[in-house]
Amino acid sequence: MIRPPGQGGVLFTEASDGDQRFDATARELLSAAAGIDSHWATLTQVHGRRVLGVDVAGLAGEADALWTERSGLPLAVFTADCYGVVLRAPGAVGIAHAGWRGVEAGVVGALRDTMTRAGHSPVSAFVGPGIGSCCFEVGPEVAERFEGHTSLTTWNSQSVDLAGTLKDQLADLTPIRVGTCTFHEPDWFSHRRTGASSRMATITWL
Repeated sequence: MIRPPGQGGVLFTEASDGDQRFDATARELLSAAAGIDSHWATLTQVHGRRVLGVDVAGLAGEADALWTERSGLPLAVFTADCYGVVLRAPGAVGIAHAGWRGVEAGVVGALRDTMTRAGHSPVSAFVGPGIGSCCFEVGPEVAERFEGHTSLTTWNSQSVDLAGTLKDQLADLTPIRVGTCTFHEPDWFSHRRTGASSRMATITWL
């Protein structure tokens, strides 16, 4: 697992940590190593912008972002090419699952707005591992939705820079990033690369 230096309450898992979505034993082992409760608040992720507030562990419903004011409650999203994004504020934390549809829909902005309206304006942001513009091949119908953030893959086909889009959407909150590409680097699960159902986790807690 990766814990940003000097930052408590944020971690990103690697493939070596096991499938955090379906493997209960892997989740328990990770939680014990991180010193957190093994019962997490999670979502049925639907690639949208809906945000839910939670104060108990378990499946919260269909959405792509969670936030809480409850100390000690881990929030988690699961990824294997999409990005996990954490927002932290005095007295609250939030987390978002951001694939290209969620990035286009503005899920991170929706999470930030929800937390701010509740009196918890985020002061820091963290972006986990995800597919890089080097490998995120898309068709023209997707590329046209990300004007200013298109690029080329290493094999010279059209791609989109999702991490760059997220950075711009976070504006003044310069994110701390795990700068890696899940597609071509072997330490990560990648649905695009292998079609596997295994997932890494992005986790945050107060």
